[in-house]
Amino acid sequence: METAPFTIERTFNAPVEKVWKAITDKDQMREWYFDLKEFRAEPGFEFEFYGGSEEEQYLHKCKVLVAEKNKKLAYSWEYEGYEGHSVVTFELFPEAQQTRLKLTHEGLHTFPAKKDFARESFAAGWTQIIGTSLKAYLEKA
Repeated sequence: METAPFTIERTFNAPVEKVWKAITDKDQMREWYFDLKEFRAEPGFEFEFYGGSEEEQYLHKCKVLVAEKNKKLAYSWEYEGYEGHSVVTFELFPEAQQTRLKLTHEGLHTFPAKKDFARESFAAGWTQIIGTSLKAYLEKA
C-alpha cells in the first residue's frame, strides 16, 4: 500500500492574489471546484459538499486547518460514514506574473479499499480539477 501523499503542481498565467481568491471565494469555487454552500478561509471553519463518481456521491466533511493569505490553504478531508482522514494543502508561489500552485493530498491510504477512494481516482480527479478546471477558470478572457 502506497502511503506517500499525492502531489500535483501547475503554473497559471494569473497573479497570486487571483489564484488565492479562486481557491477561497465560495462563488468562484463553484465555477471550477465543487458546489459549496459556504466557505471561509479561516482556521476552524467547517464545510461540506457532495462529490464522487457517476455510481455514487459522497458527503465530504472538511475543516480548514491553515489559511495564510496568498500563500497556503489546508483543510481536512473525510467522508461521512467511512473511515479515514486526509489533508489537502494548496501552496501558492508567485513567479513574476504567474503563480505556481502545489497541491498535496495526504492520508489517502487511510480510506477504505474502494475504487472511488483509490489513489488513481484521486490522481485523476485532482489532475482534472487543478490541471483543467482551475486553469480554464483562471485563464479565461
